[in-house]
Amino acid sequence: MNSLIGNSPRHPGLWVNLEDPLSNELQGCTVSSVTTHTQGRDELQMLSAQLASLSHRGQWIVLISPPNIGYKQMLTDAGVRMDRVLLVHAKDEVETLWAMEKALTSGTSSAVISWTQSLDARDNRRLQIVAKSARAVGIVIEVANGHLHGKAHMNGVEAFNQPSLFGSLH
Repeated sequence: MNSLIGNSPRHPGLWVNLEDPLSNELQGCTVSSVTTHTQGRDELQMLSAQLASLSHRGQWIVLISPPNIGYKQMLTDAGVRMDRVLLVHAKDEVETLWAMEKALTSGTSSAVISWTQSLDARDNRRLQIVAKSARAVGIVIEVANGHLHGKAHMNGVEAFNQPSLFGSLH
């Protein structure tokens, strides 16, 4: 028969050292929400230095449903360890919030950034409740002009440097 030693979980990804100073530091983590008109480009640029330092601590930086704003190059230029970035593509708003909730409370992430349409009162309340048990910093980027195409806010030269969204299907 398979028995556990003590009360520790089986999966090492779930092991958390409660005496770790980083764990104590993350106890007061919050979930912030910002509205953007640049699809989060400016907000991500401002956070990139902090994300770089968090990525060197060995935990995940989780990006949930990011739009095509050149985030990979932006994070690489800031010094973020790209092998510590976890990219999640959610199919809808419900799945986006669920993924954010799980990433915030898992204990394996240091920052969780989610892109979504504007949140209603129920979703804001849900995030407030999740923030009480969050073990990572959470940021919800509410895209004010989400109905516009991702390249609409770019100037002419920058739009031509972005990879094409269309390709051949095999």
